[in-house]
Amino acid sequence: METPINEYVFDTFPELESERLFYRAYKKEDAEVLLNMRSHKAVSTYMDTAIPKRILDTEKRIEGYHTAFAENRGITWTIIDKNSHQLIGDFGIWRIDRQNSRGEIGYILHPDFWGKGYMTEAFNTLIRFGFNDINLHSFEANVNIENENSKALLLKFGFKLEACFRENFYYDGRFLDSEIYCLLKSDIT
Repeated sequence: METPINEYVFDTFPELESERLFYRAYKKEDAEVLLNMRSHKAVSTYMDTAIPKRILDTEKRIEGYHTAFAENRGITWTIIDKNSHQLIGDFGIWRIDRQNSRGEIGYILHPDFWGKGYMTEAFNTLIRFGFNDINLHSFEANVNIENENSKALLLKFGFKLEACFRENFYYDGRFLDSEIYCLLKSDIT
């Protein structure tokens, strides 16, 4: 059985919305907000990636998001609160594996918006977009094993722990363990 990726989703950036949120592409002028989010101690603790130090760092990251979309490799949406029009986080589907119809997800939310159901609302919208519009068969999430909040969110949505890799990721002078979670389309349909 073949499950081809719907390439038309890469024709024009897919802007989406849910009850309280709007999802759009990053703009260059979002770089300062992204810098503040990704360098926030509560957000960066489990990211296991270089923490941006200046706006140029996040401008380059935004360019990378645009390139990934232009090359049909991934989509990263900003998460905008409809009431305040404030950028509060992001959600990405990247490393789209066409042969296996699988995409890896990543997400961040500014701590001021934690515990208010925003990421749950974003997951509902964007996971369904991945399955129904992109035509993915499964999602993968690679999580730092100490990130209990992220693991709880994944489990809430029916993701299953697939693997725990011991010291498989070298970052910041040390080897880290990681856990891989998976959600199949059949898990929610």
